[in-house]
Amino acid sequence: MSANSAEPTARVEVVLVKAGRTKIRYPAELLADDGVRISVRAPWAGEGVRDFGFVRFEAGDVFTEHYWRDRWYSVKEVRAGDGTVKGWYCDITRPAVRSGTELVVEDLDLDLWRSADGRDVRRLDEDEFAESGLAETDPEAASAAVAALDELETRARQGGFEDLLA
Repeated sequence: MSANSAEPTARVEVVLVKAGRTKIRYPAELLADDGVRISVRAPWAGEGVRDFGFVRFEAGDVFTEHYWRDRWYSVKEVRAGDGTVKGWYCDITRPAVRSGTELVVEDLDLDLWRSADGRDVRRLDEDEFAESGLAETDPEAASAAVAALDELETRARQGGFEDLLA
């Protein structure tokens, strides 16, 4: 390869699993994998607009996603098409598993949102988590999930959130 040739962009397929089924699968650009944290970038992969009331995910949005092999969450920076940061959407998940070009993450229903200015921090989907029955079927995982949500909320409200992504 000549000095002027660009290295090919490494790609991975992000596979989000929920309740034993693939919820969504989408291609992403692999930004980094240090053996513990995996970072990827991908355009909004959902169909149409997803309006949560406090934020909208839509065509043109870009997600820079951070997954850990040793933590029970992922953190996704959400930017509008013009580059403006909308905020961070955090999924509570089992630790990520990368096998070849696949990055598999199991969603455990709990989520956290932190707005770009840090003033809006909200826990999401606690009702879905309770209805999932995880506390009965896998109490250790349920406990780890709640602890992960608590940790993220504390970081989002009191500092240390940005340190996760540095």
